[in-house]
Amino acid sequence: MSKKITKRIIPPDIIFDDVTVAKFINQVMKRGKKTIAQKIVYKCFDIVKEKAKKQPLEVFEQALKNVTPLLEVKSKRIGGATYQVPREVKTERGLCLAMRWLLQAAKSKKGKPMKEKLAEELIAASKNEGIAIKKKEDTHRMAEANRAFAHFAR
Repeated sequence: MSKKITKRIIPPDIIFDDVTVAKFINQVMKRGKKTIAQKIVYKCFDIVKEKAKKQPLEVFEQALKNVTPLLEVKSKRIGGATYQVPREVKTERGLCLAMRWLLQAAKSKKGKPMKEKLAEELIAASKNEGIAIKKKEDTHRMAEANRAFAHFAR
């Protein structure tokens, strides 16, 4: 009865020819306005190149690697009680979470254009600092604190 889910193949972006950058652009995109999202990301990469004095793709990949969580907690209801059960994060989900957290961190800052906020957050994350890294550490701390319920994981 259930239909097999096919995974969409996302074509690489035009400038860096990288699939992760294309996925990131799609995450930045609001209301289907992809050209605006591309402008934000590419200008952000220009700022990163200027400030960090490194290749923007290197900084981006390092930031993603640093923000990607290894563990997360998932609520599971057992016998009337709800437990926060720690689970390992799959690679695909980890990457998605990392991108989402980087964007949330950039959006939470005020008073600057999005490209600058995003560039700052990427540079900070590549140095293991910033709001997105704090979010990852909080998630890991939660998983560590609830390690006693790991036997509920299935």
